[in-house]
Amino acid sequence: MFQVLFFALLVRPFVRLIVGLNGYGMDRLPRSGPAVVIANHNSHLDTLVLMSLFPLKLLKKVRPVAAADYFLSNGVLAFLTRTFIGIIPIYRKREGNEADPLEGVYQAIREDCIVIFFPEGTRGEPEAMAPFKLGVAKVSEKFPEVPVVPVYLHGLGKSLPKGEALLVPFFCDVAVGESVTWKNANAQSRQELVEIVQAKVLELKKVMPHQAWE
Repeated sequence: MFQVLFFALLVRPFVRLIVGLNGYGMDRLPRSGPAVVIANHNSHLDTLVLMSLFPLKLLKKVRPVAAADYFLSNGVLAFLTRTFIGIIPIYRKREGNEADPLEGVYQAIREDCIVIFFPEGTRGEPEAMAPFKLGVAKVSEKFPEVPVVPVYLHGLGKSLPKGEALLVPFFCDVAVGESVTWKNANAQSRQELVEIVQAKVLELKKVMPHQAWE
C-alpha cells in the first residue's frame, strides 16, 4: 500500500513532469514474472524510472537488486528502500564460505517476481557503459527459461550523476529490447551469455533520438 502511494503520488509525477521521460518498445516489458530486466546504470534515478514503467498493481512483484553495503548502511535508508522500493540487497564483497550473494535474486524468481538487475555492478560515468559482470549470466543459467529483457537508459546519468545531489534537467529516454533466455540464446558459457545480452543493450542506443551519449 505504501509503495503504491509512493509511486502514484511522487515517483510517477516526478518522472513524467521533471525528468520528461520518452519511452520506446514499452510493450516489450514483462507484465508478469518471473523475468529479469537488465539495464545500464549511471544514476540512482535508474531504479525509480524503471519501476515507474510498470503498472501500479505489479509493483509488489518488481524487485530491484541493490548494493547492501550502500542501501543498508543505516537504519533509516534500509527501512525506506525495503518498504518503498522493495530492494533485493546484494553484498558485493564475498568472504570465505558465505552463501551465494545472488540467493535473494534466486528466491525472488522462484516467487515469480520481475527482478531489475544492473549487470555493471555499480553506477558508472554518465552515458558510458562498463563491461557486464557474470552475475546476470549466473542467474540465467540457473533459470534457463526465464526471459532476460534488455533496457538502455539515456540521460539519467546527466540528470543525476554519481556523487551529485542536485538534479539537472536533461533529455531522458528508455528503450526496451526483445528478451532472451539462456535456452534460446544457445549460450555455451556464462561469458558468452554476458556478451549476448550486453550487445542487445548496446543495440538499443540506435533507437534513441538524442545523439549526445559521449
